[in-house]
Amino acid sequence: MAAAADAVADIGDGASLAVGGFGLCGIPSALIDALYEAGVSALRTVSNNCGVDGWGLGVLLRAGRIARTTGSYVGENKEFERQFLAGELEVELVPQGTLAERLRAGGAGIPAFYTPAGVGTQIAEGGLPLRYDGRGGVALASEPKETRAFDGVEYVLERAIVCDFALVHAWKGDRHGNLVYRESAANFNPLCAAAGKITIAEVEELYEPGELDPAEIHTPGIFVQRVVHAPGVEKRIEKRTVSA
Repeated sequence: MAAAADAVADIGDGASLAVGGFGLCGIPSALIDALYEAGVSALRTVSNNCGVDGWGLGVLLRAGRIARTTGSYVGENKEFERQFLAGELEVELVPQGTLAERLRAGGAGIPAFYTPAGVGTQIAEGGLPLRYDGRGGVALASEPKETRAFDGVEYVLERAIVCDFALVHAWKGDRHGNLVYRESAANFNPLCAAAGKITIAEVEELYEPGELDPAEIHTPGIFVQRVVHAPGVEKRIEKRTVSA
């Protein structure tokens, strides 16, 4: 695609999005900014976290464009906390490993799986707040999930995740959508790339087909429908640490 705006042009209000990245590492910021400029709203996002105040998915959140989010860690976003407690945002909190496997299963065509994570807690038993009423009460809570014992160990059934679109960030990519991630950016990006019905990848370095070493490919092009060249994209550090 010629530009990020072209790549996200058909993402409409209420679409579900699997968004790669972990904290501020490996987030598809060019695609997120293009979505913000497009003005879409009522989005349902699936991402490990929801950005931070004013960056990443936090840009869409601050503008009130996200109606529901599924994630694992949300502790670095004050606006997220405010919206959740005020009843403006529906939130499904998922153990991090379970979230990763739900996305992987969706990409692999597996509808559900059993895991021990969450057994004996509200994750399995239900009652986890999904939406507050803005007055300190719970307006919507999670339902109980099916459990089953295997070899004397209790497991909970978790559904796979497949989204309308996936937005990912890669270090290298070719026009056919073969992607290479750099170091820890290979976190949720490969999982999200497989879990989108339409996957859009922003790449820092764009190559012609055949120029990338096949042995280095992390996401095969069969999972990717659109590629956008995004050189020089800004990368922020969530918490800078210095030594004397």
